[in-house]
Amino acid sequence: MNPVLLLIPTTSYRAEAFLEAARAEDVPVVVGSDRAPVLAQLTGGGLHVDLSDAEIAAEQIAAFHAGQPLAAIVGVDEGTAAVAARASQALGLPHNPPGAAAAASHKARFREALWAAGVPQPTYRVISPEETGAEAARRINHYPAVLKPVGLAGSRGVLKVEDSGDFAPALERVRAIAADTDPATGLNPSREVVAEAYLPGGEVALEGLLLNGTLHVLALFDKPEPMEGPTFEETIFTTPSRLPDETQAAVRRRTEEAVAALGLAEGPIHAELRLTPDEGPVPLEVAPRSIGGLCGRVLRFGTGLSLEALILRHALGRVPDPPAREAAPVGVMMLPVPEAGVFARMDGLDEARALDGVDEISVTVAPGTPVRPLPDGDRYLGFIFAHAPDPERVTDTLQRAAHMLKPVITAG
Repeated sequence: MNPVLLLIPTTSYRAEAFLEAARAEDVPVVVGSDRAPVLAQLTGGGLHVDLSDAEIAAEQIAAFHAGQPLAAIVGVDEGTAAVAARASQALGLPHNPPGAAAAASHKARFREALWAAGVPQPTYRVISPEETGAEAARRINHYPAVLKPVGLAGSRGVLKVEDSGDFAPALERVRAIAADTDPATGLNPSREVVAEAYLPGGEVALEGLLLNGTLHVLALFDKPEPMEGPTFEETIFTTPSRLPDETQAAVRRRTEEAVAALGLAEGPIHAELRLTPDEGPVPLEVAPRSIGGLCGRVLRFGTGLSLEALILRHALGRVPDPPAREAAPVGVMMLPVPEAGVFARMDGLDEARALDGVDEISVTVAPGTPVRPLPDGDRYLGFIFAHAPDPERVTDTLQRAAHMLKPVITAG
């Protein structure tokens, strides 16, 4: 059997989960990375890929394919989805249209695609790299505003601005965060920024799988803790959703509209939406990848199939109809970095792990690692996983466990 190429930047949390899934599915894999030797130690073989340039990366993958044919290419993170689409198209493998994947990963193009299709979204302005803060501020007539660098992922660089007096310094901060990004990871350090009108309301996250353009919803996550700024670090995700059936149906429809507007057709989808009082669900992002970090561990399908195994099966054409998610209420909590410094240790782990309903606590930052809170930082300290008879108690368990944990961060 020909191998699957997994495109995994060395900054990713996702390597272990996909490699475990490949072993469980007996699927041979090759890891393509910005620093192949690091992950080659785990797989026995690796491919250096220039993730900063999709065209060059596609040429490198094609050269490898000429000597070792590939069965499929999977980009597992935000910075690799567009590369996977470009290379798959060149090799005649199943893929998203490269332009669609690239637009989904670029916040200005994402907004332009939704605007052209008439999909409800916040009022927005695109701020060019050359514009000064004062020039840009004169074009903003909606406050609060949310500033987003066009090429980063998750909540990194995302900052809420309350009024025009704070706009210019906030813009420069967001640009500095973007400029501090390593393009070798596939993310874009562009100084171009999108300024969106802040939308009130709760948030949800939809995990899906596209098969020939049809969206199959794998899970709908509630976010029970409010995300109101000034920064937007993620905390708790729980599923199944507690929202009314009609709201869940509206979330699905709006996600389908955004997918169609972008032109995405195949593979995993992770969508984030605000539940606004006026427009209903409004897409904040629709990414051609699965849920980030280690959050996918809470999902199991059919008789125990992992999310990553499901994605590999889809890439190989083995998923005519995705199995249903296991019905038990589950949740995950990401542990934000509370302050800048050097991570020393996590106290309280034994007590938190002993809490009824806690399945696992994974600390993902090694002692001695410099850390910064979002929006400047690019990682969480770890993840808590829990189950309970209902989603409310899942949330309570996660919050209680988090309260027991005491990260120790020393001065850098």
